[in-house]
Amino acid sequence: MPASPRPLRRILVIKLGAFGDFVVALAAMKAIRAAHAGAEITLLTTPPFAPMARASGLFDMVRDDGRPRGLLAQLRLAWGLRAAGFDRVYDLQRNDRARLMFHVMRLGRSGLEWNGIFPGASHFIADPREPRRHAAVRYADQLKVAGLTVPPWPDLSFLAGDLAALPVPPRFALLVPGGAPQRPAKRAPVETYAAVARHLAARGLTPVLIGTDKEAAELDAIAATVTGAVNLRGRTDFGQLASLARLAAVAVGNDTGPMHLIAVAGCPSVVLFSAESDPVECRPWAEAVTTLQRPDLRDLPAAEVTAAVDALAR
Repeated sequence: MPASPRPLRRILVIKLGAFGDFVVALAAMKAIRAAHAGAEITLLTTPPFAPMARASGLFDMVRDDGRPRGLLAQLRLAWGLRAAGFDRVYDLQRNDRARLMFHVMRLGRSGLEWNGIFPGASHFIADPREPRRHAAVRYADQLKVAGLTVPPWPDLSFLAGDLAALPVPPRFALLVPGGAPQRPAKRAPVETYAAVARHLAARGLTPVLIGTDKEAAELDAIAATVTGAVNLRGRTDFGQLASLARLAAVAVGNDTGPMHLIAVAGCPSVVLFSAESDPVECRPWAEAVTTLQRPDLRDLPAAEVTAAVDALAR
């Protein structure tokens, strides 16, 4: 690892998304803050994640303009970042947008340090696809090149929300049957979640459904299968979801961003994977997580899900 030629006073962290990956990256962000306690650290991200980043207390500044549309706007952003005079960049995004920033920010600045996967970076690490490994492992390996040690798990203790206006039952479980609309194959069938909801109710756990208005039909159909089920469609922000997760006995959901937050906040979680994603690389990075996978989630028996719930619920 090359030594820094001067004190690192201004640091940029790049992490634009997505939801689950941002939650995983919080451990790496915490390591960066701990290693540079006296530096001014700026996070470049996008609007959905800026409130969480600000609440974390890990950054002196949070910019949410990290994903402008069009090449010209991306170049303007990169030139602006170059002019800001950062001493080191930690690239936790590692995609083509970050690559453009890498090349533009280094123009005429031989002293800029960069920790990432692009050849020519001062703190470079190769990032081969094989062997398969979790994003959390990739971040830890990357920061190790820069002399940083990443905590084993992300920390969401800073995140909480007011539950006073929500109908929170005494004993409940969270169901997250939705996911990205453009990837419907990542969702288990409504019938699977309806069976899980009935099983939870039989155990004395009220099903509490989490999702957005885009999943209204599915959420309403599942809630209708259990008398007393609570449908919180569109009523939970990140902080409220974290607070609910700390109270819930268990959570069941697809491979989708909210399940990462729920698991990392401390809720035992059963996460359902299809062939669309790989739990080895992208399961929620928390201790109490069980993953179940079928190439097609229509082939995953509800009884297998409820057995995992019974084994994990607290």
